[in-house]
Amino acid sequence: MHSINQGTFHPRELSDQDIESVVNTIDIPACPTIVTEVLKESQRESPDIQKISKWISSDVSLAAATLKLANSPLFRAGVAISNIRTALERLGMRNVVCVVIAAALRNSMHKIAPSFIEEFWDRTAALATAAGMIAKRQYGVSPDIAYTYALFHDIGIPLMMKRFSDYEQLLNRCRETGQLLYTAENDFYPCTHPVIGYLLTRGWGLPAVVGQAIRFHHDPEVYDLPETIISSGATSLVAIAHIAEYIINTSESHVDVEVGDEMYQRALVHFGVDVEDLEQFREDLLAAMR
Repeated sequence: MHSINQGTFHPRELSDQDIESVVNTIDIPACPTIVTEVLKESQRESPDIQKISKWISSDVSLAAATLKLANSPLFRAGVAISNIRTALERLGMRNVVCVVIAAALRNSMHKIAPSFIEEFWDRTAALATAAGMIAKRQYGVSPDIAYTYALFHDIGIPLMMKRFSDYEQLLNRCRETGQLLYTAENDFYPCTHPVIGYLLTRGWGLPAVVGQAIRFHHDPEVYDLPETIISSGATSLVAIAHIAEYIINTSESHVDVEVGDEMYQRALVHFGVDVEDLEQFREDLLAAMR
């Protein structure tokens, strides 16, 4: 295990020098050509759906991921579909971009144990669906943005594992002891997964509000920070994922090393969710995700 790094910086105080230090420490994957092309096309006034459909159809993993999301509880509308063009129309451009980025990121992590990557993406996909469903019910947050944020909010974790040979050991120790992963990272490494995730979003074309929420989602004072530091929209994204992640952890008997009771309670207060509403939502959410 790495020795404690007394020079660890706080993510709220990142300077250009800090950012350069992190980039030199962690291998943040470059944005692939297909992602760049889809992003460029999606930002046109009238994106060419046929062109994007052709790109996605030519990549087996991209096509499978697109159809899987289009037929998920968050987007399912009646009969299941198997046509990429129809899937794109159902998902909307923002979610298509999300699928492309996620698939490209997954493909860039081939040096990490396949079992870990499978578990990581299965879990984040479930969490993203849960977050989107929470946003769909209320709270004034776009379900698409909530889905995008939850899908990528922990993307720094596999990159930390790729860089630090003892990271899996640290993660397992947190699961055994109940210590929050973020605090353990602060103790032993020169950077944390929220900072890595934030830096990756800047280079991969994800919305700025998503990057901001990723950067602060483990800050112990996130619910008290002024809008000059984090926007109310970003704080709401953090809260939605905190609630979704806590529900999934407690329902599936996983050890929570991400949220913690205090953050969960603050998230509920942020949205004014009472116990009765929460239990009803928990039942609806778990039923939809089975």
